[in-house]
Amino acid sequence: MTDRKRIIIVGAGHNGLVCAAYLAKAGQEVLVLEAAARVGGAAITREFAPGFQVSAGAHLSYLLDERISRELQLAAHGLRWAHRNLRTVALAGADEHLVLNGAELEGGSLPHEDREALAGYHRQMHRFARVLGRQHNRRPPRLAAGGSAEAIAAAKLAFDIRRLGRTAMREFLRIAGINIYDVLEESFETPLLKGALALDAVLGTNLGPRSNNSVLTLLHRLSGAATGVTGGLSLPAGGMGAVSEALANAARAAGATLRTGACVRRITLAGDRVAGVELESGEQLPAGVVISNADPARTLLQLVGAQHFETGFVHRVRHIRAKGMAAKLHLALTGLPAFARLPAALAGERLLVAPDPGYIERAFDSAKYGQCSADPALEITVPSVHDRSLAPDGQHVLSAIVQYAPFDPRASSDAARAELLDRTLQVLERYAPGVRSQILAAELLLPADIEREFRISGGHWHHGELALDQFLMLRPVPGAAQYAMPLNGLYLCGAGCHPGGGVMGSAGRNAAQAVLGAERAT
Repeated sequence: MTDRKRIIIVGAGHNGLVCAAYLAKAGQEVLVLEAAARVGGAAITREFAPGFQVSAGAHLSYLLDERISRELQLAAHGLRWAHRNLRTVALAGADEHLVLNGAELEGGSLPHEDREALAGYHRQMHRFARVLGRQHNRRPPRLAAGGSAEAIAAAKLAFDIRRLGRTAMREFLRIAGINIYDVLEESFETPLLKGALALDAVLGTNLGPRSNNSVLTLLHRLSGAATGVTGGLSLPAGGMGAVSEALANAARAAGATLRTGACVRRITLAGDRVAGVELESGEQLPAGVVISNADPARTLLQLVGAQHFETGFVHRVRHIRAKGMAAKLHLALTGLPAFARLPAALAGERLLVAPDPGYIERAFDSAKYGQCSADPALEITVPSVHDRSLAPDGQHVLSAIVQYAPFDPRASSDAARAELLDRTLQVLERYAPGVRSQILAAELLLPADIEREFRISGGHWHHGELALDQFLMLRPVPGAAQYAMPLNGLYLCGAGCHPGGGVMGSAGRNAAQAVLGAERAT
């Protein structure tokens, strides 16, 4: 095939790899360029201390589309699971911990009313999440009139909402854009239960429990169930990098070429269309189509350049809200941490420090003003309990999301990192006495570090906040919501596109379908 027929994908994150695999399966000549030394973007496994491996960015799988897993035969390409269906343990101070398995309470105690309410809440939220999940593998409709195809796409979305039934539809429309705090206050009495459920709504976001759109982010987190995700919260054998490696193997098997250590300096143009890319080394690589797995701001404003787009479009891109609010902690430990009053058999589950919604909101208060939380909320995993390949014999690795740490110069210095690390360890010590004495090595990645290591503008997991004004046909911005950019031959395929972040692969699959559809139309 000629260079004009070549498709270049910038970035070998999971969406870029999914996109490459589908395009190569369709007979396209595909070249994937990755700046780092390995594929995977933020879904990688790397050594952070001698002998200790960790999922450096994403640390749990809960959105990977089963349809993509099946179509790309990820199991045949090496994907295995160390543990599936992790239970959630809401760690208590002096009281009983709550052990939750979906809507079931497996440990601890709740009033009868809260037990019944939990079952109803779980059923309702998953029903609403399925509305979003059905959109994952659909191209969102255009806002402006665009013919029968756009009308059909809009009608499908409306029908998915309407089929909830009149009462459920009204409730969905009532709560989808509001805050999780109010919804939980309407439903439950137990603070620890409300804290655990509230944390699920704000992890990785620039939101607190009282922030509007926090119900929407919760529904997005739960939406994988509608796309065939099985196994719930899961730990891949070998860490999250194993998911990326399986995707890379699938892409190579389909005929795609992957190059690591190939940093793209700019996307080159010929008139009003892309002509290829130029690497940092100066190497020029021609292509007829360029698909970027980088975030929208980095792609459009840096790799292409604002001067090549209409002023109003540039204004919208510059105002995408994409400031990270979560840090990532990694600890190498001499042994299994002993969480007070928690059986050792539960130490490998998903552990939460979120005593009540007010605790989370107070943690968010500091971040609003550019400071890291004095008492952060935590999502903790000890993956080496289930996957011994991650740590030396008898030793363990702990991974935690630290919520909140803002992408702000005041919270991005070495001093701020050291202070947040100390505060986080103080919180851990309250629930796992003696854990500080077990630490062999510690690493804390602030959003600024995430931006630097994974080349994500603002260090935001989702390449842009998930909110009603940055969702579906508005993601990343109007005029760029169907993967094709307002520049011939340029596409986006990353988390900044519909349906958003999380290691699911749908954005990559949808982008591939958009490219193939455009090719068929020419």
